[in-house]
Amino acid sequence: MANLKTKVIHGGISTDSTTGAVSVPIYQTSTYKQNALGQPKEYEYSRSGNPTRHALETLIAELEGGVKGFAFSSGLAGIHAVLSMFSAGDHLILADDVYGGTFRLLDKVLVRSGITYDLIDLSVPASLEAAFKPETKAVYFETPSNPLLKVLDIKEIARIAKAHHSLTLVDNTFATPYLQRPLELGADVVLHSATKYLGGHSDVVAGLVTTNSENLAEKIGFLQNSIGAVLGPQDSWLIQRGIKTLALRMDAHSKSAEKVAKFLEESEAVAKVYYPGLPSHKGYEIAQSQMDAFGGMLSFELVDESKVKPFVESLHYFTLAESLGGVESLIEVPAIMTHASIPKEVRELAGIRDGLIRVSVGIEDIDDLVGDLNRAIHLIGA
Repeated sequence: MANLKTKVIHGGISTDSTTGAVSVPIYQTSTYKQNALGQPKEYEYSRSGNPTRHALETLIAELEGGVKGFAFSSGLAGIHAVLSMFSAGDHLILADDVYGGTFRLLDKVLVRSGITYDLIDLSVPASLEAAFKPETKAVYFETPSNPLLKVLDIKEIARIAKAHHSLTLVDNTFATPYLQRPLELGADVVLHSATKYLGGHSDVVAGLVTTNSENLAEKIGFLQNSIGAVLGPQDSWLIQRGIKTLALRMDAHSKSAEKVAKFLEESEAVAKVYYPGLPSHKGYEIAQSQMDAFGGMLSFELVDESKVKPFVESLHYFTLAESLGGVESLIEVPAIMTHASIPKEVRELAGIRDGLIRVSVGIEDIDDLVGDLNRAIHLIGA
């Protein structure tokens, strides 16, 4: 079995069977000529299947250990398709600090079809056990989570969910399959915003899903085709190209993020740092057991919350922007930006305070990044 560093380059469908091209071609077509009436070829219509998209879907399934992969027009489109497996009356358990867009989809859209949910702190097993109802069908969470970098025990949550005849759905965007493989730990479905680390260059929006269950794969495939929010061939090609350098980038992101986290933790201007690679992190031991490295994401709080605005606006190498996972470093304030769709009282109950700052550490020179943060701290007089 090849190492992940090799799989990201040679996994899935890495060459074109027709020409031998080492880069899978972009099949920019909507439909395909059929041999005869009633005898369709493998491809008939690009919503149902496209060779470029199929290559990407095969690759994510192999990297995560799934039986089949699915590529969507955005991460939320993938989440929507997966959650569409559930019906009126079904209950879902949702981690209490999920991405704001995921919360909004469930709270403002899917509840209208009769699905119910509860927000639960999944880092407390007793809270999870108590949250199950007879109609509970799944537990949905991110680990590390967005934006508090909570590390949740995938194996334990999956064990509890299975005991209650429920599915375990894991958003693996922050870790990627290079650092963490939830299906190996008992999860049933893995989701990605491929916009982030898998694409890696802030130039494409995409979502990926995979499962190790043939039954679930059939359901998700039906919903992907029926809802129709599929990824186009050009974007599928871009994600495949990004994945080829995933190992190199994740190693660099992780190494630099750890150094940035240590710098911030030692700064008198910083009240708290959230990074799973710090021994002070509540989930440090779990992260060590289920992750191969700690990733490029971290969050922190300044001692003086009033200095957040001038701080983030004075940085040079950290771009004030939403999203994450690109080669460039990004910084944002979740309460105002990525998680603004979550009501303030719900955010604060989950620990997402107005002064929380989230950072996506890029692959720039680490001395430049630390120097930029240090300069900003001194500029605001913190």
